[in-house]
Amino acid sequence: MASVSVSRHANSPPRTCVLHPALARPPAARHACERAREPESSLIEAESLARAIDLEVVCAEVVPVQKPRPATLFGPGRVEAVAEAVAAHGLGLVVVNGALTPVQQRNLESAWHCKVIDRTALILEIFAARARTREGRLQVEVAALRYQRSRLVRSWTHLERQRGGFGFVGGPGETQIEADRRQIRVRIDRLERALDGVKRTRGLHRAARQRVPYPVIALVGYTNAGKTTLFNRLTGASAVARDQLFATLDPTMRGVVLPSGQRVILSDTVGFVSDLPHDLVAAFRATLEEVVAADLIVHVRDCAHADSAEQRADVMRVLTELGLEDRLATDVVEVLNKLDLLDARPRACLVGLGRAGGNGADGRPDHPRMVAVSALTGEGINDLIGAIDARLTASRRVVEVRVPYADGATLAWLYRHGEVLEHADDDGKARLRVGLTPADAGRLERRPGVSLASH
Repeated sequence: MASVSVSRHANSPPRTCVLHPALARPPAARHACERAREPESSLIEAESLARAIDLEVVCAEVVPVQKPRPATLFGPGRVEAVAEAVAAHGLGLVVVNGALTPVQQRNLESAWHCKVIDRTALILEIFAARARTREGRLQVEVAALRYQRSRLVRSWTHLERQRGGFGFVGGPGETQIEADRRQIRVRIDRLERALDGVKRTRGLHRAARQRVPYPVIALVGYTNAGKTTLFNRLTGASAVARDQLFATLDPTMRGVVLPSGQRVILSDTVGFVSDLPHDLVAAFRATLEEVVAADLIVHVRDCAHADSAEQRADVMRVLTELGLEDRLATDVVEVLNKLDLLDARPRACLVGLGRAGGNGADGRPDHPRMVAVSALTGEGINDLIGAIDARLTASRRVVEVRVPYADGATLAWLYRHGEVLEHADDDGKARLRVGLTPADAGRLERRPGVSLASH
C-alpha cells in the first residue's frame, strides 16, 4: 500500500463536478429483474459517493447520451460546455458516474485540463479511505491495481503517499509504462499470495466456529441501508454507523443469544452498490465468503429510499454472483429498515409485517420472510429477532436424550439451548425429548455420557 499515493492537499479537496451520463438503453438490454433507475436518483447517489471522501461538489448534472462516442463518450458540444464550466468554476476534478475507457479518460482530461475519473475509480478511492484492517487494505489494493493496469495513465511507483487512496483523484506524473506494468504485475502476485493466507486464516476461524457450532447470520444490503445501526441494536455493540455510503468496509462479528436460548454469531459486512466493479467483488471474495458460509442471510433494505426495489435487485445480483442463487428463496430474511422515515400511510401498511402467527399452506408454523423495523428507534426489532429465531429453529431436530441426574450441567445446557418437549424418569436417569438445531445436536453428541436418538 505504501507505494500508492494521492497528491491532494490535505486541507483543500478538489473542486469537483459530477456528471451522470444517461445512456439510451432499450428495455431488452436490461437484466430480467432490473428496473431503470431515474437518472436524477443516480446523480444524487454519485454526489453522495463523491462527498464520502470529502470532495467539494460544486456542480452536478445529468447528461443525456444518445450514442456514446468512442473517443470522449460525450458529444463535442457537451465536451466544450464542460470545459467552459471547468474553467469558470476553477474545477480540479470531474467525476463521470459511469465506465470510461482509458482512451476516453485521457481525451477528456486533455479537453478539460483537469483530472477525470469514472465510477469504478471513485468507489476504489472510497474503499481505500475506509479500509482499516490489513485484509481490507490488501483487497482494495488488488482491485485498484487490476483497474490501473489497463490504464497506466499516472505513476503509482514514484509518488509520496499522503493519505488513503490510489491516485485516481490526484497525483502528478506520467508512467514509465513497461516498468510500471511489470511492477504492478509483481505487486498483484505478492498481494494475492497474502490474500491466500487471509483466506486460509478465515477458513481456520470458520472451522473453529463449526467445532463449537453456533449458527452464523450475515447482514447484507445496499450501502447506507442501516446494516451497522441494526448490528449495534441487535448486539449492543458500538460499531461506527454514519449516514454515509460505505461507512463499513471491514467485517465485524458479535455473539447474540436469541429468545429460544440459542446463541448465534452476527456478522456485519460491506455494503453493495449498483455497478459494483467485478474486480472489486473478486478481490473481496475472502470477506464475502463469510456471507456464503452463513446459515442465514439477513438482507437489510432502506424502505424509505425511492430506489429501494432497484437496490434490492442489485444486492440479489451480487448474491447470485457469489453462487447463492439456490438459497435466496429459503435462507434470506428481508428487513425493511428506516420505518421511522416513512409517512403515516405506507408506515401503517408495514408495521407488524414480521409477526409470526398461524400456519403456512403445509400446516407448519409460518415463519416471516419480511420484517419492517427501525434500527434507529428499535421499533419492530423484537419481531425481527422472533423471525430469525423461528427461521433457525424451523429445521430443528427432535432427539431423545437420556442423562444421569448427577449430570446437572448437561440438563441445564439442554434447557438453555433446546426446546424440551417431554421430560420423564427412566431408571435414575432423565429421559427428555428435545428440539435442537443441527448445530446444537452435534454439540450434544460430543458431550461425554450422553446417548441420544433422533425422531
